[in-house]
Amino acid sequence: MPDTPRVYLIDDDKDVRESLAVLLDAAGIQVQAFASGPEFLAVAPSLTSGCVLTDIHMPGMDGIELQRRLLILGVRLPLVMMTGQADVPTAIKALKAGAADFIEKPFKDQTLLDAIQAAIESGRRASRQRAEIAAIEERMKALTPREIEVLTKLVEGLPNKVIAHQLGMSPRTVEVHRGRIMDKTGAKSLSELVRMSLTAQSPRDGK
Repeated sequence: MPDTPRVYLIDDDKDVRESLAVLLDAAGIQVQAFASGPEFLAVAPSLTSGCVLTDIHMPGMDGIELQRRLLILGVRLPLVMMTGQADVPTAIKALKAGAADFIEKPFKDQTLLDAIQAAIESGRRASRQRAEIAAIEERMKALTPREIEVLTKLVEGLPNKVIAHQLGMSPRTVEVHRGRIMDKTGAKSLSELVRMSLTAQSPRDGK
């Protein structure tokens, strides 16, 4: 079963923090509240799961600056902004910079809960993808330089005879390298091997 969802709530208004904490707790979501961006940043690097819920307007460090600092720190938690109508253009910029969503005040309780649940699930998917990429990259480290050359040609879709001609080896040697590549990576088929190679080459998200 998945871990109990957790929300890191940042808002300088104590009444807002308390009311939202009650709402989220009633929905089965654990809440850890912070009165400012700097207070949250002090613990953020150690967090690996959950969702950040922050007001866009706060004294000292607003939600946009908080988002920027999190990106610099490499904290990949999904972030949901709470914003007033006048701040929608700013919130849209936050989306383009990687925020998961924004909700416009005043909002219905269910609107907030839906946004949080979607962000948490998005974060889980991203975490699983990062773990998959890391595992594949670790397997790829076992390949020799020659095997990597063969793998590159296989991913290009070239047949064994063409690979053999381009790399100056016999088709049989290509088959041997291919078998070793399959063994080291754990791929059960050529299509799986190609998918693994492409996954390892995919860019990491910096959210």
